[in-house]
Amino acid sequence: MIKTLGWLLTVSVAFGGFARAQAPEARPDSPELKGLIEKAKKTAGPIWADEVHFFCEAPRGNSPNDPVVPPTKIFDNVYVIGNAGTVVYVIQTSDGLAMIDSLGANQVETQLLPGFQQLGLDPARVKIILIGHGHADHFGGSPYMQDHYGAKVYISAADWNLMENPPAGRGGAQGAVPVLLPKRDQVIVEGQPIVLGDLRVMPVAIPGHTPGAMGFIFPVKDNGRTHVAALYGGTVLTPGPISDEGLQTYLKSVARFKEETRKAGVDVEIQNHPLMDPILPKLAKVQARQRDQQNPYVVGRAGYQKFLDVMSLCTEANIARRK
Repeated sequence: MIKTLGWLLTVSVAFGGFARAQAPEARPDSPELKGLIEKAKKTAGPIWADEVHFFCEAPRGNSPNDPVVPPTKIFDNVYVIGNAGTVVYVIQTSDGLAMIDSLGANQVETQLLPGFQQLGLDPARVKIILIGHGHADHFGGSPYMQDHYGAKVYISAADWNLMENPPAGRGGAQGAVPVLLPKRDQVIVEGQPIVLGDLRVMPVAIPGHTPGAMGFIFPVKDNGRTHVAALYGGTVLTPGPISDEGLQTYLKSVARFKEETRKAGVDVEIQNHPLMDPILPKLAKVQARQRDQQNPYVVGRAGYQKFLDVMSLCTEANIARRK
């Protein structure tokens, strides 16, 4: 069983990734909203059609009922563990393992550790955990990894503060769950690379989903060939996890991340909330793939930029939906 350590806080249900704000009464889409959705569809083409449907037409949050995904090696040095709503990426380096996110605390023994076992990976080799943003479905497993294996936990200063001083629920929402925090550890500084062995991760600040949300840019290898992956660390646009003001900030962050990923030559799209990919068919393609077939995660440089264009248009659509 998971040992108790660190601070135990009472956190509003609106704070975590499983938040469910009461849905407003449905109303007809405005001409502005319809226009943005149509523009997003044209921009997306077939490659990002699922993303348009998820972001623009039927946005939702992740759920504790999202099905578990098969632990899978998706690149020579990258593995995925978790469920269709929230995943962890495990990166093999020359000096141990790095993780991006850690799932929720109640998923450590049901998903995270079994995933390591199925992949033949040793969790004791995890040296660092990078947290995309300070919600419990991302940092919840990190206290266990700190306690049992001495992993260092990296979070932005703003989201360390968010975790330790969570806001009240939206609209005075009642009800709370206890959330165990990791011990305050490493601070992610934008533009300061995080290095483990031969892995070099560049963090980019993308506030909006949370004040200190981070995107990550890093190299991956596919059949020996180097690609550049990017993870935008907060892609749930529903009213619970992100405020109206947060959406406006989010829009600016997408534009900034687009420029940073363009300069880095990003051609691989991964998500810690893979609700919109959808991940199960994508992993099936990875598992059935022949060596001469393209990895479904490799979308090309232009394809990745188009993905961010879709995110931007759909963020505008969600702003219009809330007017």
